Amino acid sequence: MKYVILIGDGMGDRPVESLGGLTPLQKARTPHLDRLAREGMIARCATVPEGMAPGSDVAIMSLMGYCAKGVLTGRGPLEAAALGLKLDEGDMAFRMNLGTLGHEGGRTVMLDHSAGDVSGEDAGVLVAELAGKLPLLPGMGVHRGVGYRHILIWPGAPEGLLSVPPHDRRDREVDSILDDPGYGPVAELVRASWGILDGHPVNAARKARGRNPANSIWLWGQGRTPKVKSYAERWGITGASVSAVDLIRGLAVATGLDPLTVPGATAWLDTNFEGKVSAALEALKTRDLALVHLEAPDECGHQGDLDAKIRAIEAFDARIVGPILEALPSYGDFRALCSCDHYTPVSIKTHTADPVPFILYDSRNPARSGAAGYSEEEALKAGTMVPDGPSLGRLLFGPEKG
Repeated sequence: MKYVILIGDGMGDRPVESLGGLTPLQKARTPHLDRLAREGMIARCATVPEGMAPGSDVAIMSLMGYCAKGVLTGRGPLEAAALGLKLDEGDMAFRMNLGTLGHEGGRTVMLDHSAGDVSGEDAGVLVAELAGKLPLLPGMGVHRGVGYRHILIWPGAPEGLLSVPPHDRRDREVDSILDDPGYGPVAELVRASWGILDGHPVNAARKARGRNPANSIWLWGQGRTPKVKSYAERWGITGASVSAVDLIRGLAVATGLDPLTVPGATAWLDTNFEGKVSAALEALKTRDLALVHLEAPDECGHQGDLDAKIRAIEAFDARIVGPILEALPSYGDFRALCSCDHYTPVSIKTHTADPVPFILYDSRNPARSGAAGYSEEEALKAGTMVPDGPSLGRLLFGPEKG
């Protein structure tokens, strides 16, 4: 038996007035997902445990069959693991975004959490500058990641510091956070980055091209290394993951999957779709499970770009779901889970904890749900709610060992 988990990050959304009350998922042309929804099981899953923030770390752990509650303290250590960084006892890893802040009228505003999806080339120069000039405490280290996503490791960091995702503050002031005593020592580093980045030649060139400057860091998502059982320990299966995002690669490392590297894979619509599909299918020749993740719908939601989000959903269907489903029968029996991890509504530009629509298809036993297609509404009408990640994992993989 082969298994695939296909994730369109942030595809879920709310009805949009300009679409006549449809969601982007309903508006998008998704013939492959719609066929799976008709021929398989369509339902909803509560991917965000009560009391936890609706981040991709938490939600994708659920889609992978795990529960983040009591295990995951932040995405920072997952992304550190993806970079091959080992945390010592007492070390805390922070996600370090490169973003764009505006300083006008005595207010500091989060204009863009990703600095216009800053390129790896620009980011590499800026992160190297930060590593040499930030007032780091002894033992602290800045480490380059991918795009706007980077890591700061802080040995002995104080417990209980605020962690505010920058995408939750888009187009909103951040002074109340920077001035909060619970963010104090972190705010000092954020403010120190302004003088290093604002006048940097890289940012001068970005502004000259009409691009948002990466004029600030933002530290959040801190935590220590999580400890979970691997897929081999839970279900006796091997697998690999394909994603451009270090967070997903870190989840793979934590759960015993091989995080595959695909040249040209990005978090945007210019990603190497064909390379990702090829890597997943090649992995299935020697492994039981392939997870393929596309970040683009989520990024479009954060940008509030409705048209781009619809294009991203259509690309997920046409260039990932379709080719993988076409190839899978040659591998024998298979089960496919297709889902978003959380909603990223274009109207609010951040995540919500709504239960997500998912499809589970078993080649040996098509369920014939009769659904009209894959959407939030069709999953709601189906009436089935899976309460958590472990329950979803048992649906996909069967009973756990022991």
